[in-house]
Amino acid sequence: MSGFRIEQPGLLCTLQDQGRFGQSRLGLTTAGPADGHAFRWANALLGNTPGSCALEITLGGLQLSAGQDSHIAVCGAAVPLSINGQAKALWQGHAVKAGDRIELGMATSGVRAYLAVAGGFSVPTQFGSSATVLREGIGGLNGGKLTAGQLLPVAKAAATMASQQLFALPERFWPDYQAPLSLRLIEGYQCQDFSVVERQRFYQHSYQISPKSDRMGCRLQGPALQCQRSKMLSEGICYGAVQVPPDGQPIVLLSDRQTLGGYPKLGAVLSIDCWQLAQRPAGFELQFAAISIEQAHNLLHLQEQRFWQQHSQLEVPG
Repeated sequence: MSGFRIEQPGLLCTLQDQGRFGQSRLGLTTAGPADGHAFRWANALLGNTPGSCALEITLGGLQLSAGQDSHIAVCGAAVPLSINGQAKALWQGHAVKAGDRIELGMATSGVRAYLAVAGGFSVPTQFGSSATVLREGIGGLNGGKLTAGQLLPVAKAAATMASQQLFALPERFWPDYQAPLSLRLIEGYQCQDFSVVERQRFYQHSYQISPKSDRMGCRLQGPALQCQRSKMLSEGICYGAVQVPPDGQPIVLLSDRQTLGGYPKLGAVLSIDCWQLAQRPAGFELQFAAISIEQAHNLLHLQEQRFWQQHSQLEVPG
């Protein structure tokens, strides 16, 4: 056996790369990791090309067996990680040998964990990406969630593993998925279709994440919002768009969102906040705060600068 075999897929495990761009005209959504921050670090700790195909594990429970020597890293939700029964640290690269058994327990903080392997998983691309979208049945292995017995090929030859340096992200840089969350929103033109009173209600009250949330969108529960516009034409949907359906309960649209929608939108949540949102469980309480396009632009640049500052402070595991 070459690669990694799925012994137990857990609740939901899919293959994701950076996402599928430029295919909206065909009705194909972007997909890609729900938490782009943790996904990026899992690959970066192994020196992988950004966006290399990795596993997205929802709530944990994954078990793998290695069919070759390699390196792995697990980032994101706090899932107990063990190799051959020995506990290992998250946010750190680890060597594995052919025959090793890798196990992830159930998450104690956060929702999604990312397991990357040196060189990335090597699966065929469809429409320019190997990202899995269950609704569309494309990407990954046969367009579905991973199941026991499937083999995941690895792109990088085992012979190169010996010379690769392992790194760890210092714990002080790990995200806190239990911290209070305020979603920063860039308002769109349809925001004016909501009265001043409705907009104040939206910003001044908290919302809870609904158990019905998934990779397509995060459904919220809280004060219902009323839109003054009764009819509108369907239009393209961007990542982070906040739709308000007829029941008045906002939905933040995420990686597997539909490409078109006909509900009014208050605006779009900053992408780096969407990543944090994807790590919050059902029942988590959050709020919204309006920001300008200029502020959003600056925040994204600061996030990129922060990533590389932290990258320069990676540690070599003792």
